[in-house]
Amino acid sequence: MRVRTVLASTTALLLTTALATTLATAFAPPTASAPAHTATDHTATVRALEAAVRSGVPGATVTVRDIHGTWSATAGTGDLRTGKPRSPDDRYRIGSLTKTFVATVLLQLEAEGRLSLDDTVDKWLPGLVEGHGNDGRRITLRQLLGHTSGIPDYTADPDFRARYLTEDGFRQHRYDTPTPGQLVAIALRQAPDFAPGTSWRYSNTNYVIAGMVIEKATGRSYATEITRRLIEPLRLTATSVPVGETEVPRPSSRAYSTFDGSVGEPYDVTDLDPALAAASGSMISDSADLDRFYAALLGGRLIPARQSRELRTTVAIAAAPDVRYGLGLMDRRLSCGVHVWTHTGDILGSASVAASTPDGRHTLALNFDGDRAGDTTAVLDAEYCGD
Repeated sequence: MRVRTVLASTTALLLTTALATTLATAFAPPTASAPAHTATDHTATVRALEAAVRSGVPGATVTVRDIHGTWSATAGTGDLRTGKPRSPDDRYRIGSLTKTFVATVLLQLEAEGRLSLDDTVDKWLPGLVEGHGNDGRRITLRQLLGHTSGIPDYTADPDFRARYLTEDGFRQHRYDTPTPGQLVAIALRQAPDFAPGTSWRYSNTNYVIAGMVIEKATGRSYATEITRRLIEPLRLTATSVPVGETEVPRPSSRAYSTFDGSVGEPYDVTDLDPALAAASGSMISDSADLDRFYAALLGGRLIPARQSRELRTTVAIAAAPDVRYGLGLMDRRLSCGVHVWTHTGDILGSASVAASTPDGRHTLALNFDGDRAGDTTAVLDAEYCGD
């Protein structure tokens, strides 16, 4: 299964085509997992990377961290103009992997007694979510993080898609700087997808609002809080939350899109203003940093036990029986029965995934520098299931 996130091609919104349907609303813990493959031979993972490049991905980079140490591999090119290969040290836009960072900060704030996930949106942002049946008085912070709020996805708005997710629109508007409030207003042009808490649908708007709550609760931006609470303590030296910065710091590769998912000539979409994604998908990182973050989170080093249970409390997704969604994380059952905690992160020209075993001891972070081809799930299967 391939899932796409904010600013992905016009033919795919993360989990809204493949996954966004009515779900069972009962909350339940993840099921027991088969033991993960932990051999030091990553031959199958290399083959999966090479298959992605043969399918049309310009280049791929992956880093794995487990009990045996750290291992990296690359395939293909990072620059179609110069032929420069991908590097294990490449920084890239991580799209909706940002959501796991945002959820972690909100869970830390709950652990500190500064807010509750059962608080309503209106308690923190009075009057922000209203109109066309949307009502922030009935939506909780927990529902934002779990995508059970019913708030429409602003990236699904036809005008937004025409402005930013088509080649002509992107050429003209790639450096626009909409505010979070403006992004929310775009979403609220539509009626709710469902009553709060009664179903599930992926909506980037949820995390734009979550970022606004962080700022209201702390007096500092979500970017500042992620930096001081997560990036600096974990020494994530390649990770940043860019504000007003349109380039990806070096070392990095270029990012390519055909906008409609076709096999046409790819367009370089590396440079853009991440204000288009805000707290739903603005961050930049590299694979080693992502491994370190997910290992710390799943290993219990970032949030207390109570919040860790909340993080891992999931809802079923009817259209994807192998996936359940928690709070900024997905519990995914792979082909061999192994369960990993994961999230995808696609933004124009960049498709990423991070995954970890439940104990945080076997992590993987992967990036493709194109958004029209490739199967990230095949790489996960290869790493965690082996041949």
